[in-house]
Amino acid sequence: MTTMKGDLLAATALMLAAATPAVAQDREAPPTPAAQDQGYVSANEIIVTATRRNETVQDVPVAITAISPQLLENAGVDNVRDLEQLAPSLQSSTGQSAATGTTIYIRGITTGGDNPGFEPAVGVFIDGVFRSRSGVAISELPELERVEILRGPQGTLFGRNTSAGALSIFTAQPKFETGGYVEGGYGNYNAYEARGAITGPVAEHVALRLDGAYRKRDGYLNDANSDRAVNDINRWLVRGQALFDKGPVSVRLIADYYETDEQCCGVVSAVRGPLAPVIQGIAAAQGLVGLYTGSTDDRVQAISPNRAYGEKVRDYGFSGELNYDLGGAKLTSITAYRRWRVLRSQDIDFSGIDRAYRDGYRNALSDFTQEVRLQGSAFGDKLDWLVGGFYLNETNTLRDTVRVGNDSNRYVDSVFSAQLRPLFGTPVQFFGSQGAGVPTLGQVLLNPAAPPAAYGQLAPLVRLFRAQAGTAPIPGVSVVPGLAALAVQPLPANIPGQGNNDDDFRVKTNAFALFTHNIVHVTDRLSLTLGARWNHETKDLSATIASNTGACTFFNQARTGNAAAAAYANILRQVPGLFSNLFLLSCNPAVNSEFNGTYADKRSEDQLTGTLKLAYKFSPRVLGYASYDRGYKSGGYNLDQATFDSVLLGGNGAQAGDLRFSKETVDAFELGLKTQFSRTFTLNLAGFYSTFYNLQSLVFSGTNFVVQNVPKTTSKGIEAEGTLQPVRDLIFQLGYSYIDARYNDDGKNFAGTPLQGKGNQQLDNQPRHTVTVAGTWTPPIARGINGLLHVDMRYNSEVNIPSSPPDANGRNALYNQGYPLLSAAIGVQSPDGRRSLEFWVENLTNQTYFISGFGVPEQNGNYAGYPGMPRFYGVRAKFGF
Repeated sequence: MTTMKGDLLAATALMLAAATPAVAQDREAPPTPAAQDQGYVSANEIIVTATRRNETVQDVPVAITAISPQLLENAGVDNVRDLEQLAPSLQSSTGQSAATGTTIYIRGITTGGDNPGFEPAVGVFIDGVFRSRSGVAISELPELERVEILRGPQGTLFGRNTSAGALSIFTAQPKFETGGYVEGGYGNYNAYEARGAITGPVAEHVALRLDGAYRKRDGYLNDANSDRAVNDINRWLVRGQALFDKGPVSVRLIADYYETDEQCCGVVSAVRGPLAPVIQGIAAAQGLVGLYTGSTDDRVQAISPNRAYGEKVRDYGFSGELNYDLGGAKLTSITAYRRWRVLRSQDIDFSGIDRAYRDGYRNALSDFTQEVRLQGSAFGDKLDWLVGGFYLNETNTLRDTVRVGNDSNRYVDSVFSAQLRPLFGTPVQFFGSQGAGVPTLGQVLLNPAAPPAAYGQLAPLVRLFRAQAGTAPIPGVSVVPGLAALAVQPLPANIPGQGNNDDDFRVKTNAFALFTHNIVHVTDRLSLTLGARWNHETKDLSATIASNTGACTFFNQARTGNAAAAAYANILRQVPGLFSNLFLLSCNPAVNSEFNGTYADKRSEDQLTGTLKLAYKFSPRVLGYASYDRGYKSGGYNLDQATFDSVLLGGNGAQAGDLRFSKETVDAFELGLKTQFSRTFTLNLAGFYSTFYNLQSLVFSGTNFVVQNVPKTTSKGIEAEGTLQPVRDLIFQLGYSYIDARYNDDGKNFAGTPLQGKGNQQLDNQPRHTVTVAGTWTPPIARGINGLLHVDMRYNSEVNIPSSPPDANGRNALYNQGYPLLSAAIGVQSPDGRRSLEFWVENLTNQTYFISGFGVPEQNGNYAGYPGMPRFYGVRAKFGF
């Protein structure tokens, strides 16, 4: 309770502190109405198309954050992830890959990344084109017209998979007057950037536009074993547009190409458990650091010298938008094709030893989308109607390449040597990596110099083993041929490079939808919105698993009936946890050759979603509304062979259906109030309560990632957004959110699952309290020159980072205390903003925090975190013409 009160007081204080300068200036020099109206465009009057109609933010009964191009430019927004600095209910997280592991949250809800089979809970649309994965949408952005962040389910009008919300981005269009800009900059970490655009008419009704951008920056996370650094930036884009606009018809064509060649994403060792000394010992024997034990603030990671984090992305697409005014109705058609692919390498043991890695991992998406809308009005404008259809054809291919490294056998033998020594009085090994001087477990058990009684409680086990091996017969116990020879020799071991060679997955998706969205103007003040959407979707899966993991040989022999292997496996099972742990460490589900084969499956589902809203204009400047929305996100396939269950662990073997996960749905209720008592001040409030059913959750089980459809999850809270613009050259935008998001669990649903202990706790990565403040001042300082001072801040209250279950204080092994992130810019610009020179800084205080985290695979007790970005600063100049 004390912590919550403290966070609320901090949030209140921050909002008041941001508002105070504006109020003070308003009192000192109140603007005259004439000064306000002359050439004045209020920041509160941004036109949005959240309902596929042109309306101001204040007239739309939807919780929406609209960000103007001026604020986007002043805040230095280069990609989708930068937007969270300006919108409290929005946040993003990056996992093992910026391309495939990026997730976007709205109101605490997301879908876990790090698996290309998952689709986002927050739909991203760029110029009306649906982007099917969050990672596909985080590419560098050209000059923007505006951004709309729609909070809560948008299951009627927006594409698909918007159960948490939608992010709609609009880029600058071609103009019928010649113009453009060039911009360049330099910053610390050897950062360069250059971007520009040119636009103008080429015929009476045709205008063109060409955008380009290039950005490069050194990495900020250093390797403890070399002079290299990861988490760098090296990307460029080119984008061309054509606009035909004549009378009732307009056509906009867009083609773009985007490319990156970067090293992402490194981690820091944050918590080290009982297996850390094993890693340190193996590394030290090679003159390396296994786990960096300095402060996480140092942003240092120990990486295997022969492994990398390379990530190359190629992304291109074409789209065409037709708008045709038919007189009594308007027809809109958006057709698009996009092709995206990534090639990755990764040191997946996240340490200086060479335990496992990915090399040549490939993921590709091909998307064709078609949307058609027809809208108009009827009954003397009493009804605004809209009907439409949407189609998606997607092919998602994945080649996974998890492979074992040079230290694979040594790590397993070292782990068990340390753990079994107290039981048997001597170090033991299984795979022979520690040399002939260290006996195998079988040699120890068959040692005639040690009587069974010497092994204490394990004496019955030793007697049984010796009888089956034929060295000390017991009446009634048969000798198992070959058992003695098998036990005294090292087990078949892994050879570096073995593992997935290769795992190939393909999912073909066909999604159809028909929708309608209608606004009934009951009176001049009262309106009723009725919307419905029918969704139909099919997914076809085909997969080929081809692993050649040497250490799986013994376990596969035990599974398929080899008498000696089965008898030895049974002996290992008599020591609690020995067999299963040896199996999981040396023949991990991610590379288990038991699952080799071809698989096929098909799933189909239908879902009806919709919206019901009642809005009332209390006055021309005050709108209240109540709404209900039914949202939906389709089910699919977890593209990871580790999802299969092994016969050796009590499962029924690999089946294509094991990869399935179910759809999720949501019932969302919202009350909102939008006020604009003057052109200088806007305050919008929203309260929401959303219940998610079968929320798709990707969680780590200790050895692999598994999918859990959580039966029930609740997200509830309040949001406040305000805009203060007392004079034309001073503006503040303020935001606050209180979000209570948790899995509903009575202690039974999660028992024995990776989510055990997480029930009825605030969801990981979601702060309860978030405050955003952005202030921009552009006062005239000379003829034709304005000053520029911009500051923005995001404050997050304490948050748990994905890692261990919470302790008695409700904290995971990894967590962030409440912290602010501040960015600023200072400089000069022309009154129209087309020319500028500015100095900028991000993370002004060099705040350290975790973006996300995880339990390191096969290293129980070790937790790693993805560090936030350090302080970046530089200078940027822009020249418009």
